[in-house]
Amino acid sequence: MLRLCSVFVLIVACAAAACAMSVNGAVRVVDGDTLVVGGERVRLFGIDAPERAQTCQDARGRAWPCGSRATEAMKALVKPGGVRCSGTDRDQYGRLLARCFVGGRDIGEEMVAQGMAFAYRRYALDYVAAEEKAKQARRGIWQGRAEPPEQQRAAERDRATAQAAPKAGCAIKGNISAHGRIYHLPGGKDYAKTRIDTGRGERWFCSEAEARAAGWRRAGR
Repeated sequence: MLRLCSVFVLIVACAAAACAMSVNGAVRVVDGDTLVVGGERVRLFGIDAPERAQTCQDARGRAWPCGSRATEAMKALVKPGGVRCSGTDRDQYGRLLARCFVGGRDIGEEMVAQGMAFAYRRYALDYVAAEEKAKQARRGIWQGRAEPPEQQRAAERDRATAQAAPKAGCAIKGNISAHGRIYHLPGGKDYAKTRIDTGRGERWFCSEAEARAAGWRRAGR
């Protein structure tokens, strides 16, 4: 099926198990692993770049802004234009998980090869070889010490949760995900692992009636 839109071209090819989505068009860089291509928010598959405000250490132990440098490296890679991305899945924030190319170059592989992103081994091993070469050459994040971005994100979530600790009797968690606004009751299957980030609009509720009135729906489990 081919669908032509005014801003970008969206091609959806469905097989028995999944639908592959391809997007191309005007591109905007969000950070070192996220783009907006033709209006579609895309998270590059198989890599994890430092968070925008993250700092790393160089060979002498001095801090340097690896997060903002990763964003700049991504901007340089996509500058020629003609970015095209293809993927079959979405993450919890609704972003298309995709491999992206410009001028025949795999953008994710280039970011890892430059030492501007980690190979996201928890999800894919596609760019491990490129990461090993970057390590040996001590490029980018490998010139000194760099904390994996997922650890940075976990620390931020923990701080946000601590700051947003519920009032007594207000322990219902209002979570926002790809499935929409869902509230979790204490004792529910996903309650313990659900974190509340008030910076994303998530919140605590004191009753189910309050949660429903605010537009949240109850978790199915």
